[in-house]
Amino acid sequence: MSAIALSEFAIGGLIFTLVIFFMAVGVPVAFAFLGANLVGAFLLMGGWIGLLQLVDNSTSLITSFTLVAVPMFVLMGALLFHSGLALRVFDALDALFGRIPARLSYLTVAGGATFSTLTGSTMANTAMLGSMMVPEMTRRGYARHMAIGPIIGTGGLAMLIPPSSLGVLLGSLARIDIGALLIAGLLPGLILAALYCLVIYIQAKIDPASAPTYTLTTVSRKRKLQLFITNILPLGFVIFCVVGFILLGLATPSEAAAFGAISVAILAAAFRCLTLESLQKSLLSTVSITGMVFLLIISSSVFSQLLAFSGTSGAAIDWAIAIDVEPIAKLLLMFAVLLVLGMFMDQMSILLITIPVFFPLAQALGFDIVWFGVVVLLSLEMSLTTPPFGLLLFMMLGVAPKGTTLPDVAMAAIPYLLCDALLVIALIFLPGIALYLPGFL
Repeated sequence: MSAIALSEFAIGGLIFTLVIFFMAVGVPVAFAFLGANLVGAFLLMGGWIGLLQLVDNSTSLITSFTLVAVPMFVLMGALLFHSGLALRVFDALDALFGRIPARLSYLTVAGGATFSTLTGSTMANTAMLGSMMVPEMTRRGYARHMAIGPIIGTGGLAMLIPPSSLGVLLGSLARIDIGALLIAGLLPGLILAALYCLVIYIQAKIDPASAPTYTLTTVSRKRKLQLFITNILPLGFVIFCVVGFILLGLATPSEAAAFGAISVAILAAAFRCLTLESLQKSLLSTVSITGMVFLLIISSSVFSQLLAFSGTSGAAIDWAIAIDVEPIAKLLLMFAVLLVLGMFMDQMSILLITIPVFFPLAQALGFDIVWFGVVVLLSLEMSLTTPPFGLLLFMMLGVAPKGTTLPDVAMAAIPYLLCDALLVIALIFLPGIALYLPGFL
């Protein structure tokens, strides 16, 4: 290997080390990558000329039509939350579940899965469920694991069930067909929600006192039908505008996202929930989040280019391929790396660091790239709840009843993590779970 190649390889290692160092000292993720990119471009691409080239490349990275889906999906979720349409869904589901044992736990899963299809934001999903359901379940005498566990598990469904904001970002960064990736997560997400309901059923059977029954106001069948038609059924229109349009080939993911945002605005206006205040909050939230995401896309894409230019990512891929183990063993190793990183880093940071190596490696090993994208999303969902440092564990600790400890939250999350692990095994042996629906595109 020549001295120049060695030098470029060393610079690639320096860029990667700088990113880790900047994040370790508390620099925001986007700026950590941006700082390392500036150093790398200056050293690898001829000084100031390299910096000018970096700026030129950055413009083209965020002017892609496929990225229109990001602000549209964010706007759709913000409108649902700030207009109060999401609360109407929960009120209707609450009445429909009636006197079913542990009904509030089931309501959490059903409402969380529904909200996932409408926002795609894990944090928004968990924050809303925690603030709404935990106080009510505590007041009703539910055990901590019956109140906290379903919220932690269901909060992560937004990563799998379309439209997933992280799925759109992953598809953009890894050059995957975004429509196929979004649709591929639907069936695994619904299976996961069903497994969560099974966990609740088993826990309630083993210990009925963990989810005590209580007196409810009787709701007539006519009223239930009315609530279903007025509060739940209209949101099927939103889901159809997003998922249905993509499946039927009527719209690209970007166009479907725009239809989804418009349909939510129409519903909010029809229900007289679309006030100037809710619209202002939704737009401000959309601009803030989209600006952050686009800056991350610029930073991560340039980071990937610099690692490839230096030969670092290629060397890592060659080394991984040369290891004499089965491809499944390498897949599980990548899965374990994602889980470990999830204990210390946020999901966007993990994607930015691992995409340049993991996705080319997955293609070299012969894995379907859409299927692998679903596995990555599932691993990121698991990393949020993996003890002891999963981000959702700490979020739940903040809204949990007084006296709740981190071990309490972690123990409540374990049955749901086992469901996630079971789905990973199913995806490995039955890849059609993820690839069946994309086959219709």
